[in-house]
Amino acid sequence: MKKITLQDIASHLNISKSTISTVLNGHGDEKRVSKETQEKIIQFAKESNYKANHLARGLSLGKSDMIGLVIPNIGDNYYARIARRIERKARLSGYNVVFSSTGEKQERESELIQSMLSRGVDGLIIASSQKNEEDILKLKKNNFPFVLIERCYPELETNFVGEDNEGGVSLAVKQLIQLGRKRIGFVSLKPGLEAMRMRLEGYQNTMEQRGLVVRDEFIHELEYEYSEDEMYEVVKSMVQFPTSVEGIVFATHFLAASGIRALKQLNIRVPMDVALISFGQMNAFDLIEPPVTAVVQPVDELGDRAVEILLENLEGKNLNHRKIILSNSLKIRKSCGAI
Repeated sequence: MKKITLQDIASHLNISKSTISTVLNGHGDEKRVSKETQEKIIQFAKESNYKANHLARGLSLGKSDMIGLVIPNIGDNYYARIARRIERKARLSGYNVVFSSTGEKQERESELIQSMLSRGVDGLIIASSQKNEEDILKLKKNNFPFVLIERCYPELETNFVGEDNEGGVSLAVKQLIQLGRKRIGFVSLKPGLEAMRMRLEGYQNTMEQRGLVVRDEFIHELEYEYSEDEMYEVVKSMVQFPTSVEGIVFATHFLAASGIRALKQLNIRVPMDVALISFGQMNAFDLIEPPVTAVVQPVDELGDRAVEILLENLEGKNLNHRKIILSNSLKIRKSCGAI
């Protein structure tokens, strides 16, 4: 049987494709399409089996069965894993996921949110640049269902699922201290993201609580789009006598990968000369020598909980804003000197 298209419906009913699309996406009333025309379009779509699975969920109620996902970088292993998990969880509940990347740009994030709204998504899951409070506030004021993940706006009460950034770094620092490392460095990204600020606090607080000196020369913050040469200079400065570090905690997995490359170029032995731990994992971390100790982020649970909260909102349940902070764990490998 030939697949029915919008053009087929338009030709048969002598109604424009744009009007048909508006009605089939549940915006007929909003666009002031007459009830008679809406009923005619919906009835023909049903009889023609046009997107039958979509109609079965209640086309006339204005559901698109689509969730929009806005993330910083789909090429980042961490966000790619979150996207896969969200897509899997949503699909099991009968929803498709439309997603795209912002590149940490506020303008791009705003464009994507507006684009997804115009496509009629039922709800949004957003890992924000934290520079786009205006659009987030609009969604909140309009009671549009959305969940923020990983990054939130502390001054706004919204649905949020994140991880314990401060506690995760604390696990890493404590592990190095337990193994006798006292001069511990920290490499992060420059302030702007709440997660980076909390990870820095986790490092500083844990060092101070254990009676260790937090030296300015042990803390380095790079731009989001740093170069390998910049990482090389940072690591070089941290391993130079007389203030050389005995351990380094990298605030992200991609910082850790660059740091490992720099240490190899400098002929610094891991973990004999410098132990290291990464906040976040990469698939290769258990394959390289030495395997890399890493703070394990709760990717699967984060994706699942975000979808669950959004679906509850879409179904009119638990409409109060929910904030969930998930715990991290530590996967110990040879790079910290424990094995």
